[in-house]
Amino acid sequence: MVVVPLSKLPSDYDAELNSARSNTAPESDSPNWVRIAAAATLVTSGALLLSGKRRAGLLAAAAGTSLALLDQKNVLGAWWKDLPDYIGHVQWLLNQAEGAVEEFAAQRDKLGNILSQ
Repeated sequence: MVVVPLSKLPSDYDAELNSARSNTAPESDSPNWVRIAAAATLVTSGALLLSGKRRAGLLAAAAGTSLALLDQKNVLGAWWKDLPDYIGHVQWLLNQAEGAVEEFAAQRDKLGNILSQ
């Protein structure tokens, strides 16, 4: 949607509105063949797995996943860049959980000593 202040209306408003719409159109109308091939391969793998052909289904699923990752290489690159931060955060959470379990075990031992007397 184009917003034009009323004080600065162009002389040919409809022509400018149409040019703004044409600039937002997709760059090319050709289909994305990698995306289509990835989707078709993943659908085929699902059908093969449902029909009981595990090896062929798993092979098709691996091929479809590879094609999907090829199509989404920018997203994959961003994930790869952020992976060390996620690993560090998970490690911190595991350390916190380990500390809580050790504290719980110590409290359990204290309570067991008190109750056994």
